[in-house]
Amino acid sequence: MDGVESDDLHPCQGLTDYFTLGEVFGDLRGRKIAYVGDGNNMAHSLLFGAPKVGMDIAVASPAGYQVKPHYAELARQDAAAAGTQIELTGDPRAAVAGASAVYTDVWASMGQEQEAQDRLRAFRGFTVDEELMAAARPDAVFLHCLPAHRGEEVSAGVADGPQSRIFDEAENRLHVQKAILLWLMAGTPLPE
Repeated sequence: MDGVESDDLHPCQGLTDYFTLGEVFGDLRGRKIAYVGDGNNMAHSLLFGAPKVGMDIAVASPAGYQVKPHYAELARQDAAAAGTQIELTGDPRAAVAGASAVYTDVWASMGQEQEAQDRLRAFRGFTVDEELMAAARPDAVFLHCLPAHRGEEVSAGVADGPQSRIFDEAENRLHVQKAILLWLMAGTPLPE
């Protein structure tokens, strides 16, 4: 996995997200995370992380915007080894059913601004709103790597509501990246 954000992967954010879920729920084994939206770098990173923390994952994306098959296959291998499940679907409600966490990301990432109008049409029905959150577990939380476009991929009521953990998640980015730096430097003498 790449060490930095790319068009395909966003591993530091994925680590942050699972850290945040650990703060909320403690042990994540046996829980489910649902990702609703573009099969982008966040979807890929969450797919790789879920089996490592013992979570099932469901990813709901519209046709033409699914996760890359290569990453789906690698993640399925990880899930099989971990005994977790991966579901790829075009139905947001099915993905969210029974989820402890619901995640989304912007529909048009940096560099995709010219596609924004086409993406708005393609992603109709994929907004994480109060109705979709109600299909998840009652104690489910909402995550988003930010910035969010309220009224597009997420409603303001969800982004700013009691289930939202987006600002805890944003704060945790600092702590997780400091931990990564410490881990990388462990055993390596600093220059004098």
